[in-house]
Amino acid sequence: MSRLALLTGRDVACRGALGGTRPTRIAAALLACLAAGLAQPPAARADDAADWPGYGRTPDNRRHSPVTEITPANVGRLVPKWIYQTGIDGSFQTSPVVIDGVVYLSTPRNNVVALDGITGEPRWKYGHRMQTDDLCCGTHNRGVAVGDGRVYEITADARLIALDQATGRPLWDVPVHDPGTGAPDAPEQVRNADRLPAATVAGWRRYSGIAAPLFHDGLVIVGTSGSGYTSRFSDQERGLQTIGRAGPREGSRAFVSAYAADTGRLVWRWYSTADHGWEGGFVERTSMGDPLDRDLATERANADRYRDAWKRGGGSIHSTPALDAEAGLLYVGTGNAAPYADLYRPGDNLYTASLVALDVKTGALRWFHQITPHDIWGYDVAAAPILLDVPVGEARVPGVAVATKSGWVYFFDRRTGALLRRSEGFVPQTRLFPRPRDETGVIAVPGEAGGANWQPGSYSPRTGWLYITGSHFPSRFALETDADGNRVNVLTFPKQNESWGTVSAIDPATGRLVWQQRLARPFAGGVTTTAGGLAFIGEADGYFTARDARTGARLWRFQTGAGVGAPAVVYEAGGHEYVLVAAGGNRLFDNAPGNAVIAFGLPDAPESPAPR
Repeated sequence: MSRLALLTGRDVACRGALGGTRPTRIAAALLACLAAGLAQPPAARADDAADWPGYGRTPDNRRHSPVTEITPANVGRLVPKWIYQTGIDGSFQTSPVVIDGVVYLSTPRNNVVALDGITGEPRWKYGHRMQTDDLCCGTHNRGVAVGDGRVYEITADARLIALDQATGRPLWDVPVHDPGTGAPDAPEQVRNADRLPAATVAGWRRYSGIAAPLFHDGLVIVGTSGSGYTSRFSDQERGLQTIGRAGPREGSRAFVSAYAADTGRLVWRWYSTADHGWEGGFVERTSMGDPLDRDLATERANADRYRDAWKRGGGSIHSTPALDAEAGLLYVGTGNAAPYADLYRPGDNLYTASLVALDVKTGALRWFHQITPHDIWGYDVAAAPILLDVPVGEARVPGVAVATKSGWVYFFDRRTGALLRRSEGFVPQTRLFPRPRDETGVIAVPGEAGGANWQPGSYSPRTGWLYITGSHFPSRFALETDADGNRVNVLTFPKQNESWGTVSAIDPATGRLVWQQRLARPFAGGVTTTAGGLAFIGEADGYFTARDARTGARLWRFQTGAGVGAPAVVYEAGGHEYVLVAAGGNRLFDNAPGNAVIAFGLPDAPESPAPR
């Protein structure tokens, strides 16, 4: 098939219902399509074999579907069943939600659409109006949550919105800001933003929302992004290497918030930078004993001068938390400290680059583990945590796994935070923690954009293994003189360095790599597994692939015409299995743009001849 931009969602709408249907049955099929379009969607359920009810499918973030129609024996026959085009080219990272055969997905610029899962025909659309285009972190979005008859989305302009699940009608719209920054803290201020001076509204853009919300027990839980950057992604997309340099934005203090699902009222908030003890213990090594190349003497000398650095300390929330509802604990990965110019933030910078456990009802911190103290390398926890039982001796411990940008998976006891083990490296790790000493700089491997980024992994109970995509994408760190005359650390991505990706199966019992396959380019879209024995992976070169979950052998692939930087979801509708993925590329890393959402399935069985 040629580039998918030649097709439209309407061109292929109801193809699953009408394709190959005899004329005598077309009228009935059309009526079925119409009836489906008029049906009222039910509330989201916690777990239904046919559905994909949340970002990680279930709150444990395993991204594993129990459906079994598609297997290694027949996956080679997969064909597109329908294609929907958003009309918006941009970094397309959405993970749709599917409930009772209805697909709910977000697009770049925070539009939301509900589609028929069998035909791709739109049921309703919500068009989001940004308060400003002066956005800190681009226009991409990683998905929605559904619950209590509503669809929830956090937006690139830092708003949390609730839409009616049946119609897409907006129900409430609240700002997601920290009032301490001078940003608005009331809904009416957001609604009246078009009456305010542009400079005032632009000043609110210190926060952004990217990760899909989590719905639980009447709460909508979201985290803020963009807090660790000192530049805007729009600059990056124009080819200006400014992420790690001083720029027009200060860092800010990221947080996780819970809102009442019926009204949008703020229930609790937890900040990912500590207002007391932010400096930590000035440690020389990570908890696993890795030496950190830090100038501790200078950090201690500057500690009093920059005692309030926690107010601008970063710690973005890049992915949806995992939830252990029985224990009442929420597991959140936090981003790097701000700014990269680490002279201005002495100490370990708690709780950045950490895994934290919060009380889901109150937001109180239960435990934390800082994986990269004083992170100047971007080795944060960007990928969604995954809950699983970890074998330890003869026992199985309730665990939580996180893949990091430093190239390891860490396994913790999710009740206490005790570190159980660390995996083998799943990308090259030749110079992990170098500190630059001059303008020439040093190359860090895997680097700020290497290892496991935000793209989610999967856990398959069928194999007992964890599946992770990784990137080999070295970064350069060097010293430059900033506007204050200080020598500070800056980050760039040298294009001459070789880069590529990996997909790995990791055994939680040992931390060993069971198998690993190399991918042509870095920044794959993540992994989704099924009980049919498959692992689906979107790749940056435009291929959407299926691999044997036990061996890693590639069994099928399809060229989408755009980089596949989003994870797949798997659902069942009309008695058949569908595999759905967004193909829209990533402008920041030169992956071909697009705007297609493609549903794949097995070909329709040919009809038997009519009796004479």
